[in-house]
Amino acid sequence: MLRTLQQQDSDFGLAGAKYEPTWDSLDSRPLPAWYDAAKVGIFIHWGVFSVPSFGSEWFWKYWHDGKGKYVEFMERNYRPGFTYADFAPEFTAEFFEPEEWASVFNASGARYVVLTSKHHEGFTLWPSRYSWNWNSLDVGPKRDLVGDLAQAIRTKTPHIHFGLYHSKYEWFNAMYLEDKARGFETQDFVKAKTLPELYELVNTYEPEIVWSDGDWEAPDSYWDSTHFLAWLFNESPVKDNVVVNDRWGKGVVCNHGSYYTCSDRYNPGTLQHHKWENCLTLDKVSWGFRREAPLRDYLTIQELLATLAETISCGGNLLVNIGPTHDGHLPAIMEERLRQLGSWLDVNGQAVYESTPWTHQSDAVTPGVWYTAKGDDVYAFVLRWPEDGAVTLGSVLPTSRTKAYMLGHVEKVKPLQFTKTEKGQLTVMLPLMHQVRGQWAWVLLLSDVMAA
Repeated sequence: MLRTLQQQDSDFGLAGAKYEPTWDSLDSRPLPAWYDAAKVGIFIHWGVFSVPSFGSEWFWKYWHDGKGKYVEFMERNYRPGFTYADFAPEFTAEFFEPEEWASVFNASGARYVVLTSKHHEGFTLWPSRYSWNWNSLDVGPKRDLVGDLAQAIRTKTPHIHFGLYHSKYEWFNAMYLEDKARGFETQDFVKAKTLPELYELVNTYEPEIVWSDGDWEAPDSYWDSTHFLAWLFNESPVKDNVVVNDRWGKGVVCNHGSYYTCSDRYNPGTLQHHKWENCLTLDKVSWGFRREAPLRDYLTIQELLATLAETISCGGNLLVNIGPTHDGHLPAIMEERLRQLGSWLDVNGQAVYESTPWTHQSDAVTPGVWYTAKGDDVYAFVLRWPEDGAVTLGSVLPTSRTKAYMLGHVEKVKPLQFTKTEKGQLTVMLPLMHQVRGQWAWVLLLSDVMAA
């Protein structure tokens, strides 16, 4: 049984607690090594919004607020008086096969998965005792979607870390709206809903990532975030391995957390001094599935790999979002992108997993070249194949012992030829393209080189 919030809060006054409920103390906790090494994760936005699957996962809010295309969509397709709650029985998930999802995620090369346990609509994908008749067991799928996926991931792909997204606020929850009307001087919603849900999720499913969201309207003191995080880091069943993002209250984002997200699709293009994550969508417009999305709205695999190279070169992780359908199917184009990503990582993963940023992130001379390092080896991601078959690396100086290879080259033990420019920089002669596994982005392995 979960302890009461008062009991949980009282624990933080006990002597010997490693982390106190202050940001200074919480920020002193080292980042668990697995997260930085993982580099690539899969984000899953799934919920009642997957039923209309139109416009955005913010469908309910935009329809309620009278945004034109959402109102017109409902007037064209649904009877008068139809409510958002009427969509819930149609969230059926009859094609949801968690082991198949786990197989696709494994094929993608991802090392962690983050499922939306509850989005801003308030519908929980687990049988929460704090969301009566608005959860996936009481209505819709009639099953524990969080539990089913957690079990499949841990059974079939134990090397993939399982994480959960949770929205702190709910658009139309009466308790939240009353707290908001009082200037967040009361915490009725937090004590009855947000915190009990978080403790329930962690104790029941033991996620290694708690990806918080929906925090921005109120300060962290309203959400009681630091007390929850102190419990998470000191006593929870995942206290040693769990990581959290930075969305724990107004003004906290990009300032506190195991890693920073700063904003959706955050991609600074320069080295950051704190671990960060670029969460982006394969559909450039929406986090949830959109039936009306044209092909041009989806990232190409080349665009996805370019973003991956830029992100990890600057010290970030890439969290790639997909949106399943209401019936639990992974859209074919999203599955294809994930499998393409995985086939590329099969060839080039040594430049990604467990890598670190190098002295230079992007090349000083040739656009579209990004760097990572591992030990004494440097990896150069070449996003565009040069027409003359030679790539000049203006940020790299060769030494008398330098060797250059291309990952995926059929003659992988054979070093590539290179020359020095007049400025002493490195120009590498690439192999013939048909001799290389892969057709989107290419990685050079450089040994015994120096930074220019």
